[in-house]
Amino acid sequence: MVSSIPIVIAPDRRLKTRCKPIDKVDDSVRRRLDEMLVTMYEAPGIGLAGPQIGDERRLVVIDVAREGDQPDPMKLVNPEVTWFSDEMCVMSEGCLSIPDVYYDVKRPERVKFTYLDETGTEREQEADGLLARCVQHEIDHLNGILFIDHVSMLKRNMALTKMKKLKAQRAGKRTLRD
Repeated sequence: MVSSIPIVIAPDRRLKTRCKPIDKVDDSVRRRLDEMLVTMYEAPGIGLAGPQIGDERRLVVIDVAREGDQPDPMKLVNPEVTWFSDEMCVMSEGCLSIPDVYYDVKRPERVKFTYLDETGTEREQEADGLLARCVQHEIDHLNGILFIDHVSMLKRNMALTKMKKLKAQRAGKRTLRD
């Protein structure tokens, strides 16, 4: 039985670390991808990257299927965006490592990306809309970039202050009042 893994909450140095590529897709990598999917679905979310569970390897899982539709999970090893469209799109984004914080983020509307699938086969795919957004967001995680790094310093600081309070509450500590 595959179990979930605790999600790392910002601020945390692991979320700001550039992840290392994986040399070989083996059973341990496949098992980690399965654990990541369970974690993502339980959260619930539509994407999860290695650093969000404390794994500093280039691993991502995504499922942008709408509620009520058949799940359509993607398991990406060493994903890289190889092309961005000139057309930009603004959408509200959130993050499992920054719970209950949502900001509008401007990103390219379409992307092409490469990755290894769970068999180790190299794949290339083009995406638009929500999948393009999710791929960019999760690959950002692999490069130590959070979605709040794409917004103003004020919004970023507000989000990090909220996360520090949340972490203190979860640790059973009393927080200072503002």
